[in-house]
Amino acid sequence: MSDCVFCRIVNGQIPSTKVHEDRLTLAFMDIGQVNPGHVLVAAKPHVENIYGLDDALAAAVFQTAARVARAVKKAYTPEGVTLYQANGAAAGQTVYHFHLHLIPRYDKDGMHLTWPAKNPPREQLEVNAAKLRAALE
Repeated sequence: MSDCVFCRIVNGQIPSTKVHEDRLTLAFMDIGQVNPGHVLVAAKPHVENIYGLDDALAAAVFQTAARVARAVKKAYTPEGVTLYQANGAAAGQTVYHFHLHLIPRYDKDGMHLTWPAKNPPREQLEVNAAKLRAALE
């Protein structure tokens, strides 16, 4: 897609600082670094979100993510790493081309991910799981 910033990065029309590239994925430095070593792993084909990934592309993206995460650990020795990925505006997606963030983490680095845990009863969890199992068939 000519108007997609990540498609333009993948196609070399916009410069990026590449970390890793293979047939299906591109890993490059995020220009909005949270911490040094903050990398984006993007699918090369234009896929808007996780719902459009086929199994092979999903596997390729997460294989690259694991490989780059090991490199981040070796190069920066972070205390942890956060993988962040959003789908849809309500989830915080701002670039509509599938990608995930690998963010090296340190104690008191200022980044916080929180959510309001609802802690439903086990019976409700069973109802929710049954609905998902039916959708998987």
